[in-house]
Amino acid sequence: MGTRAVEQKDSRRDAVLDRLKWRYAAKAYDKSKKVSAEDLEILEEAMLLAPSGFGLQPYKVFVIEDPEIREKLKPAAYNQPPITDASHVLVFAYKKTVTDSDIDIFVERHVEVRGQTRESLAGLETAVKAAMRNSVESGQIETWSSRQPYIALGFLLETAAMLGIDATPMEGFDPEKVNEVLGLTDHSAVVIAALGYRDHENDWLAKLPKVRKPKSDLIEHI
Repeated sequence: MGTRAVEQKDSRRDAVLDRLKWRYAAKAYDKSKKVSAEDLEILEEAMLLAPSGFGLQPYKVFVIEDPEIREKLKPAAYNQPPITDASHVLVFAYKKTVTDSDIDIFVERHVEVRGQTRESLAGLETAVKAAMRNSVESGQIETWSSRQPYIALGFLLETAAMLGIDATPMEGFDPEKVNEVLGLTDHSAVVIAALGYRDHENDWLAKLPKVRKPKSDLIEHI
């Protein structure tokens, strides 16, 4: 590898790691700063592109800007300031069950996007329906479904960091109360993310270095 290629590789590496080192779960947001519509569109596309089991995407993401709704959500999230102070609040809600009708929609989407025939997808349809029925009958469907939004959350956090946007993942809330505020029945809130720009002067965490395990304690090569 030539010197220039090595330099470019090192530059890309440093650029990516610098952004990931820059990000943290902001505790205080600058109320005056808003995420632009253009950047929000990029973040939404990133979540859309996240992988999921079978590609089913058994969840919804609610992007909440309405101040009144956010005021109602705040007590359900133990009055954490980002709920009302951040530019946007996203609620990730998993689908409580997956039915044959959901799989039919999934297969039809393949037909629409890839131009395949329904007949050619019979094997896929049979396999996915069998897997989902087994998960429902074994009582594992909510465990499986509730894990899927976290992959989209990961895509959101990384993409936000690349764009210089702060994002705070939050599990500290009462799901039933959040469901009630949003009128959710078929879905249930599992994780929340606040988006915006840190209030550097008033966020106690902003000036502190990251604390992580030594790499050797976390990653093991076998």
